[in-house]
Order: sequence, then C-alpha cells, then structure tokens
Amino acid sequence: MKEELYEILKSAIEELKEEGLNPDIMLAGPEFLKHAAEIIQDCQLAVYEIKELNSDAVIADSQYLGQLKRASRRISIEPLFKEREMWEEIQRV
Repeated sequence: MKEELYEILKSAIEELKEEGLNPDIMLAGPEFLKHAAEIIQDCQLAVYEIKELNSDAVIADSQYLGQLKRASRRISIEPLFKEREMWEEIQRV
C-alpha cells in the first residue's frame, strides 16, 4: 500500500507542477498521516494535521491556496483500504 500511496502523492505533485504551480504544503487528516508518515518525508512538503480531513490529504501551492481552484489536489486513502479489504475477502473465499 505504501508504494501505491507514494505514486498517488507523486502524481498529484507532478500535476500541480505541470500547471506551473509549486506544491509546498500538505494538509492531512490523522488517518492519512498514520499510513503515510514515512512517505511524506520524501515529498519535501510542509505538513499540517487537520482532524476533519481524516483519511484525506490536500496538496497545494500555499501561495495560491484559496485563490485558485486548480492550486490544490485532494487525495484519499479510503479507496485503497476498500480495495485491500475486497482482495482479502476474495482470498478467504
């Protein structure tokens, strides 16, 4: 799951860079941080925990956050959990 999460983070960062933005901040929920702590260190972003985000995170360019809709990307680890549960259930059957 860490590899998948790393690819999702990397993809969101690259999308923002391709649009001419400089992603430098991550707002993340506690559940997201619990599963992505090691990966986040490699991303070189300022990280802030926001309880209300739970298993989601927002990667953004802090200079434009709140000014441009395209200045951020929201990602969630919830689909990864559901996929993992589905595969575990299939293996049990």
